[in-house]
Amino acid sequence: MLYIDLPTRSEFNTLFNTRADTCVSFYLKTTPVTQDTQATRIELGNLLREAQVQLEADGFDKRRLAALSEQITDLVDDDEFWRFQANSLAIFATPDNLRTYRLANDLTTMVQVADRFHLKPLLRAVTFPHSAFILAFSENAVRLAEMHANLPPTVVKVPGLPRDAASALGLSTLNERGGGRRLQGSEGQNVRFRQFARLVDNALRPILSGRETPLVLAATGRLASVYAELNSYPHLLKETIADSPDRLSESELAERARPILDAHYAEQLAAVHATYDQRASQRRTTSDLSDAARAATFGAIDTLLVDIDSVVPGFVDEETGAVTLVDVDDARAYGVVDEIAGRAFGTGARVLGVRRADVPGGGELAAILRHPL
Repeated sequence: MLYIDLPTRSEFNTLFNTRADTCVSFYLKTTPVTQDTQATRIELGNLLREAQVQLEADGFDKRRLAALSEQITDLVDDDEFWRFQANSLAIFATPDNLRTYRLANDLTTMVQVADRFHLKPLLRAVTFPHSAFILAFSENAVRLAEMHANLPPTVVKVPGLPRDAASALGLSTLNERGGGRRLQGSEGQNVRFRQFARLVDNALRPILSGRETPLVLAATGRLASVYAELNSYPHLLKETIADSPDRLSESELAERARPILDAHYAEQLAAVHATYDQRASQRRTTSDLSDAARAATFGAIDTLLVDIDSVVPGFVDEETGAVTLVDVDDARAYGVVDEIAGRAFGTGARVLGVRRADVPGGGELAAILRHPL
């Protein structure tokens, strides 16, 4: 079974807008193998001690520090919590509350202490979750599977999902003659394919509504093209698994879906890079931290790519967006790029958390602007 908690846009905004006397952000590599999670629990304890050292050096209130530490220690000791993990774990803690997100992505282990949360690594999970739904669709059977990176896929229970085409349409076979000429031969079969596809699409709507997870179709022949024509889910990928899904297990479906998903993400990145190159000649791009901070503060960023692994400590003025960098990443400083990303996200920008090699120019960030600076 999969244990993934992807934050919604609303949840991300809530995390970004959180301010407290201290906000501690933990990122850890985890494993879905329960008996192997002990090392992660030990690592979380080590990260907590790093945070404690920073806060003690800053003269943080001892009672508030004890409240924060107690929450993390309780989590370390919670055997039931550690039974259900994925590939990474994000923990956002203040002395008053704690939130966790289990993620399919492999994230770099780190702890950050400031008056706000460090969210750049979480953007990676939102940007490229390496998750997908797979619709195995044939005349004989229909099933919906869910896959995540490096985790076994599972079948999703969909109330009202037709079992097969003939029974869904009240027929013994799709070749059964109808009462009118239109429902005979290949033309009649096409009509029934459309009826069947609509029934499947209607059953999936409550499951997929509001989601942005890619949907990969596994189907062959005319049935594949009919479903693509009638599908109402906006995140159905164009490339399909063109093998008969009846002969494929969930694991085999996921194996065939992964290169389709990788190609989809590569296509998205390539499109952003092409737009960046085009806008550069119009003075509508920047890779400068100071310029990007001002643009994010005044809502001028359309698309932003940020390196999720690095941390540039400092401060960004709330009103002007002026950047002040510092040499020491202590309990007061926070990630400047993280702050820029959050401000851009809050003004409706598309924000992509990527590896440095995928940032145009190879810097900390690259921004496509809504208008010239």
